[in-house]
Amino acid sequence: MRRAALLGAVAALSVATAAAQEPANTLMDLRRQFGACLERTPPGPAGSRVTIVFMMKRDGSIFGKPRITFSRLEGDAEQKRRFLDEAGHAVDSCLPLKVTPALGAAIAGRMFSITLGREKPESAI
Repeated sequence: MRRAALLGAVAALSVATAAAQEPANTLMDLRRQFGACLERTPPGPAGSRVTIVFMMKRDGSIFGKPRITFSRLEGDAEQKRRFLDEAGHAVDSCLPLKVTPALGAAIAGRMFSITLGREKPESAI
């Protein structure tokens, strides 16, 4: 029984890994691929959020330099700096994304934006 469970777990992991390695063919695939990569990003101080805008080339790499278009930073100066550094590093480490030639032609030169961080929890009344 344990062997069957182990084989099932290995098979599920293999399928998930294979799917993650396939190039994105739709914008939803692209979102999933980028989201899976960004999940490894530390969330930063509660309430800190940053929106980063960038363009992509047809091969899934970045075109130009990403820009921060919105930020709300919580914590002391060191926490703020660290959060911005980690957010920028997260985007850099996820690119280039794997895309099919068809999707690459559709996204080339288009603007994308992502928001990283987390909401501040509501205070209990």
